[in-house]
Amino acid sequence: MAHEFEGRGLAGLVEMTARLRGPGGCPWDADQTHASLVQYLVEETHELIEAIETGDRGEMIEELGDVLYQVLFHSDIAAHTPGEDFDIDTVADHMTAKMVARHPHVFGDREADTAADVVAFWDDVKATEKPHRTSVLDGIPMGMPALALADKMIGRAERVGAPVAVERADDVAVAELDAADPDAGPTEEELGDQLLAIVADARERGLDSERALRGALRRLGDRIRETEGSATAQA
Repeated sequence: MAHEFEGRGLAGLVEMTARLRGPGGCPWDADQTHASLVQYLVEETHELIEAIETGDRGEMIEELGDVLYQVLFHSDIAAHTPGEDFDIDTVADHMTAKMVARHPHVFGDREADTAADVVAFWDDVKATEKPHRTSVLDGIPMGMPALALADKMIGRAERVGAPVAVERADDVAVAELDAADPDAGPTEEELGDQLLAIVADARERGLDSERALRGALRRLGDRIRETEGSATAQA
């Protein structure tokens, strides 16, 4: 059964969400909390990633809508929760202000010629916004999948000059690509096959690849903090 809402597009979706969670709406929707929706946010995000990677336009539209609906759902919960009292407009206004502040080369008088300049602006602004953060590791969600977390932490290690590769007694070290020749390493497809082979070998030997990588990342985190501590002591 089709229903017409006063608003179209995003406004109509906001109206529909309020109807679902309001009096006479859906009991399941009305019972949800921020915490109970986390599993769906994770699931919908992964489905969107898959749609992007497969290049399916129809699936992208559907999955983008599912992720958008999660944002609206959380905002509607907050709008009706004492002590939270914000709605989707509050979220949108906050994001607009945040993006304006982080793009002084567009909305201010700073100039940016490269993407690296933009990243530097973001780092400066974030340092001002969040002065309580004392480490480049602060703000990284440690619950990320291990490979994504590894990429993020390696980037932070590079910022402070912390060693990523560790020489072992048997001369086995973490392989590093030649930054001067990005074509020297494997293609993305070949890299995927190599990673799959590593996981398969670990499985045969009864090892947990996810846990192993997380252990290595904890040690990398220790090295990053040691590097930061040394720099602070020398300052």
